[in-house]
Amino acid sequence: MVDGAPFKITLTALAAFLVCLPIIVPYFYGHDWQRVDQIAVAGLGVVFLCSRMLKAEVVALSWAFTSAFGLIVILAAFSSFYSDKPYWALCEVSLALACCAITCCAAKFRREGGGILDRGFVITILAVCLIKTSQFLISTWAGYITSTGTLDLDLLLEGFSNRRFYGQFQTLTLPLLAVPLLLPGLQRTTKAWMFVLLGIWWMIAIAGGTRGTWLGMAVAGAALCVCGQQGVRWLRWQALAALVGLVLYWLLFSVLADALGVELINSASGRMSTTLSARDIIWHQAWEMIKARPLLGFGPMHFANTYNPIAAHPHQAFLQWASEWGVPSAILVSLLVIRGMWGAFVQVRAKRLSADQVDLLRVCLFASLIGALTQSMVDGVIVMPYSQLWLSIVVGWLMGIHEWPVTRQPFGLWRRQLWVTVMVLAIGFLGYVAIRDFPNLEARKEQFGRDFGGNYQPRFWQQGVIATRPQ
Repeated sequence: MVDGAPFKITLTALAAFLVCLPIIVPYFYGHDWQRVDQIAVAGLGVVFLCSRMLKAEVVALSWAFTSAFGLIVILAAFSSFYSDKPYWALCEVSLALACCAITCCAAKFRREGGGILDRGFVITILAVCLIKTSQFLISTWAGYITSTGTLDLDLLLEGFSNRRFYGQFQTLTLPLLAVPLLLPGLQRTTKAWMFVLLGIWWMIAIAGGTRGTWLGMAVAGAALCVCGQQGVRWLRWQALAALVGLVLYWLLFSVLADALGVELINSASGRMSTTLSARDIIWHQAWEMIKARPLLGFGPMHFANTYNPIAAHPHQAFLQWASEWGVPSAILVSLLVIRGMWGAFVQVRAKRLSADQVDLLRVCLFASLIGALTQSMVDGVIVMPYSQLWLSIVVGWLMGIHEWPVTRQPFGLWRRQLWVTVMVLAIGFLGYVAIRDFPNLEARKEQFGRDFGGNYQPRFWQQGVIATRPQ
């Protein structure tokens, strides 16, 4: 197996490039390219895991965890077999396994690389957010200069096919931008520039009008209040940055817009409502699906097999999993998530007085996951490709810095081989789907227009409905 430093450096650089590519380079903007990019990153992750297959694990996963995960996979296989379209069901299962591969790769990579990779991880996030911030400010300036009396804020949010997908990425990254502000010994000038970036990132989050982001950050802030001194410090920085962001939004999109006589379209004020934005309709559909097939569900991805004019997924993580994979699977997944978050919370509390870089990063990663999980209750965080990619990375990085109990009996070689083999098969199948579908996506979209009409409904692809005729 390959195990040299040049190999690891090359793989790291390529992975970082692919992670940043689809939201920075305009040619690769959009849902479909982000899906292809996600598959490519998962493929690199599997290559890395294969290169480490013979290396014993240094952590002990409990018997309950491995049993629950194995049972989820078995239930997924049965659910796919009994679904109306096993091909798409297996595609969704493979996608879930690909996310697991990215998570495992991030965790293993961090455990092997140590603290120096934490700095690289934070610098990468800072760089991506700085580039997106620059794009937003340049687009805003250009919008005012060339304005004919109106300015559409949606056009300022580049890189995503929907402003809510941009908001999902911000929910995951807003907590992490506070890492430099928590570090002791950092120069005041550097901290000032980091705070400016965080404040502008908050301004963009406000301009985007994604209520799920606001909700996720509010819940994360409430949770960090009980995480000790560093959690409270994190909350103070975020609250101050949010206030700065709000003032900047008011100055840039209210005072300046009024002074120039420019009317704003799709402004944040238009999103300030308590309505469910038709989510009650798709939640009801998911609930009816659960009642009809509670044990195995209709099959992974099969919410998209029953056409409705609103969405190809229910915008609610538990309802989606229960209606498609079955209630037992949804309960098992929920228990694993709760157990994992509790373990992270215990360590955050135990290290609440620590000012070490790794412990401060743990606080921010924990907040990022709380925000994303909260938003997944009202939005498609577990569906959109770039959100899935970053969610997998954040989970993996948190696992990588977690202080696991050392095991005397290393994870068996045959089990590692089996796990890597399953992930290789999953990535291979996703590669086949991408090669088969990507050249024909325009024809797929045209067919959707003929069959159903209306707007695209993202799921695996931007046009994600897998139904073949109106239901």
